[in-house]
Amino acid sequence: MTRISMKTINNLNEKDLKSKIQESRSELAKLRVDGAKGTLRKESGKLKPLRHDIARMLTRLNEMKKEK
Repeated sequence: MTRISMKTINNLNEKDLKSKIQESRSELAKLRVDGAKGTLRKESGKLKPLRHDIARMLTRLNEMKKEK
């Protein structure tokens, strides 16, 4: 999964945003399991950006809820 720009996040509706968050969280869980097993070599640099993307999506989701 590639980095998600803030422009893309702002254009998503609430349903799509929730599905992207769920998808990203499942990928993060998979990467964490691989890290615990010791098989996470090349993807070790994906953890932090993925966490940041999830945080940005959650922030946008909270902004959308406050607007309502």
